Amino acid sequence: MRICSIASGSSGNCIYVGSDNTHVIIDAGISGRRIEEGLAKLGLSVSDLSALLITHEHSDHIASVGVLSRRYDLPMYATRGTIEGIMGQKYLGAVNSELFTEIRADDPFAIDDLLIKPVEVSHDANEPVAYRIENKNRSVGVCTDLGTYSDKIIKGFSGVDALFIEANHDVNMLQVGRYPYMLKQRILSDKGHLSNEKCGQLLCQLLHDDLKSVVLGHLSAENNLAELAYEAVRVEILMDDSEYAPSDFDIRVASRSEVSQPIAV
Repeated sequence: MRICSIASGSSGNCIYVGSDNTHVIIDAGISGRRIEEGLAKLGLSVSDLSALLITHEHSDHIASVGVLSRRYDLPMYATRGTIEGIMGQKYLGAVNSELFTEIRADDPFAIDDLLIKPVEVSHDANEPVAYRIENKNRSVGVCTDLGTYSDKIIKGFSGVDALFIEANHDVNMLQVGRYPYMLKQRILSDKGHLSNEKCGQLLCQLLHDDLKSVVLGHLSAENNLAELAYEAVRVEILMDDSEYAPSDFDIRVASRSEVSQPIAV
């Protein structure tokens, strides 16, 4: 399996996951052209994709859903709440509702040789999910857009070989930044986004001997820096009571606008 961030951040998200035979993207929050260009760097095209998995209906995750629907008839998987949210967005243009397959959190489904396990997350969207994707004895997790985490999240992503996890903001940068008070409160709430520290604390619950790679993603352009996210997560691991050290794992930060180095597991 491979996992690769085509784009990740508050301005747009698209993550590729695939096996030798099956290729999917999680979210389409950037332009269709950028998705095409990102896939080309992986030796793929949109026509090679088996599906688009959608986490929720916020614009930075669905911006090109209409384009992909009209241009490629790409099958799309999302919860009922997410589908309803998407179909109500006029800016997307025409979206073929027949391309959607409705899914539910905690109800696994297969796309060819990939087993997809949606995991419920806490976010201010209609019915948001994160995704665990398995192929044979390998698995990867994509867990972003959540304000807090629970035992269900820990269980859902336990034992993955590679993890893409949200480190959205530095709390101090957010608090002194230019965002309106209500938006700051939304981001900091249990329905908002994980801070760097909370990301590190969740990660500490998921570390295990066979975890190959950790990618920190969905960084805010206004309220975070790659160096801050990386260092905050390292500190949380160092402070944790577990036997692990940050150097035991490949930890990297996904670019908000550039295709990241693919990770093979």
